[in-house]
Amino acid sequence: MAILRISGDEDRTTSGRRRRPLSAALMATRDVIVDLSELRFADPSLMIDLACLAQRLRAQGRTLWLSGAQPNIRTLIETVGLDRQPAVRLDGTHSAYSA
Repeated sequence: MAILRISGDEDRTTSGRRRRPLSAALMATRDVIVDLSELRFADPSLMIDLACLAQRLRAQGRTLWLSGAQPNIRTLIETVGLDRQPAVRLDGTHSAYSA
């Protein structure tokens, strides 16, 4: 699996710095894990970017795994419906690196 870490604060003003990592995730040959354990704040622009990534991964037969979301981020994911997209899986609140 490919792992993409998103941390700190993510909003419309930081969308430019997301482009390269999101594009790299599309090049992976396996499912993609997005580690959200260090993400403190996100606005819907991040959810749109993740939804687009999930849609493109689904077209390639792959899945987007969302891992370690803090309660406020998890609420946003559920509010916008990202977790209901066909190629998206939302796990518990632990980091993707937890054993």
